[in-house]
Amino acid sequence: MKKKRAGLARRAKEIQAGVTEILEMPPEIVLDLPKLVLIGNQELLLQNHRGIIEYNNYQIRVSVSLGQITIKGEMLLLKNLKQDEILIRGKIFGLTLEE
Repeated sequence: MKKKRAGLARRAKEIQAGVTEILEMPPEIVLDLPKLVLIGNQELLLQNHRGIIEYNNYQIRVSVSLGQITIKGEMLLLKNLKQDEILIRGKIFGLTLEE
């Protein structure tokens, strides 16, 4: 039964992706995908998040629809925290997406 549900969920996502492409709509909105805008290594705008998992000066972990995103760096600060958007400033060394 679980395999059948997983298959149906996967098929529904494929249909949504097809409709998104046909209607030329932004996939991050329709498919609830995270959108990241990195400006140099100083600032990161993350849209469509589901909450903060961990936060300190060296690492920020954020829940997203695909799993979680880990931002590593130095002197990381949350400058703007909204329901679906986070602005992070500091010296960013790397980003990781984990499913």
